[in-house]
Amino acid sequence: MSAPEVKAPQPGRCSWPAVASVQGIEGYLGEILGDALLATEVHVREATAIVGRERLAWVMETLRADPVLRMEQLIDICGVDYPDRAERFEVVYQLLSMRANLRLRVKVTTDARTPVPSLTALWPVAGWYERETWDCYGVLFDGNPDLRRILTDYGFEGHPFRKDFPLTGHVELRYSEEHKRVVYEPVKLAQDFRSFDFLSPWEGTDYVLPGDEKAGELAKEHKRA
Repeated sequence: MSAPEVKAPQPGRCSWPAVASVQGIEGYLGEILGDALLATEVHVREATAIVGRERLAWVMETLRADPVLRMEQLIDICGVDYPDRAERFEVVYQLLSMRANLRLRVKVTTDARTPVPSLTALWPVAGWYERETWDCYGVLFDGNPDLRRILTDYGFEGHPFRKDFPLTGHVELRYSEEHKRVVYEPVKLAQDFRSFDFLSPWEGTDYVLPGDEKAGELAKEHKRA
């Protein structure tokens, strides 16, 4: 399998060359990554490589050093939670090649107890992204020198982006004039949970909400008008 075609820069346009097509990238990724590559996907001219968690550091170093792809930049790391899976978390890495004007998405899977190799040795900025992913999802990163919360408060309980995290959270905080500091207290709901329907009967709805029998009559009058 040959390497993906790279276009030469056009006069008067951006000086960076651009990959002509990502159609050949799946085979090329298979060549350079071997059995570390589990699957590939191409969607809207962006490729995704699903790789083994244990080989992640080697995969990223290979993609960065490859003379064709040269994925120099780590743009972002984020998480996705699929509670029904054995390895419920996907950790998604967004890479950018300035030379090829190409983006590549790399995914690994893990659970709440198994750490993912840290990429701070390869990209120091990964330290911030890994902290954010741990803070929001609870994904552990082996080798991160400063894995602590970055978005939520230090006294925060749980990880708010998990699908099983309660909407109200576990604690609420307020500033106490008595103690002259922020204090944590159990969550107190001012009223029971209520589900509101914000659809307007004047915009074409023709059903009746429980306890609002007038809605159906208003909708019919609106249609007659």
